[in-house]
Amino acid sequence: MSAEKLISLYQSLLDGNKKWVNDRLEENPEFFKELSKSQNPPVMWIGCSDSRVPANEITNTRPGEVFVHRNIANMVVHTDINMLSVLDYALTVLNVQHVIVCGHYNCGGINAALSRTQFGLIDNWLRNIKDVHRLHKAELDLIKDPELKANRLTELNVTEQVYNLSKTSAVQQAWDQDKPLMIHGWVYDVSNGLINDLHVSKSKGSTIEDIYKFDF
Repeated sequence: MSAEKLISLYQSLLDGNKKWVNDRLEENPEFFKELSKSQNPPVMWIGCSDSRVPANEITNTRPGEVFVHRNIANMVVHTDINMLSVLDYALTVLNVQHVIVCGHYNCGGINAALSRTQFGLIDNWLRNIKDVHRLHKAELDLIKDPELKANRLTELNVTEQVYNLSKTSAVQQAWDQDKPLMIHGWVYDVSNGLINDLHVSKSKGSTIEDIYKFDF
């Protein structure tokens, strides 16, 4: 790509921002005044970094309605201080009522984890997905079609991340304090735009193994 095209692409982002601002002001002249006062989102979103899966657009929500954290393959890793900090803030300060883990079919992270290719630093992150594969190897080995296997691993990965959320002290403390909190697992289908609810939601009283439970 030439330097001129690079600059043109960069400038298009700034121009797009101006158009977006003008569109919002035409709808509501007080939009940004109201938005700047505070945020009170009822939902936290843990999604994939994939550019095709923008949380607000695919749920038809407005700025201020979804508190978003994204990483490769929508993981809940217990050593990820970034994710844990976002989660703690969402639960203790924003008092979100729903935390959604949303994966998507045709996920590059899932496909990479299914391979034996060495990619570099990301290999350490992908190992968490490989662990999910290990837990469900018997089921996955029965699926011969590569695309269907990747789709199923995507679903199993989301399910495991929902379970990982329920293991965190932040979530368990919120439940102990009787906060109205539910956690959910979704998969977005890039090919048709629809969300698949995996029906793996958890709330206070949901079963988790005793070893993961905290006494508050």
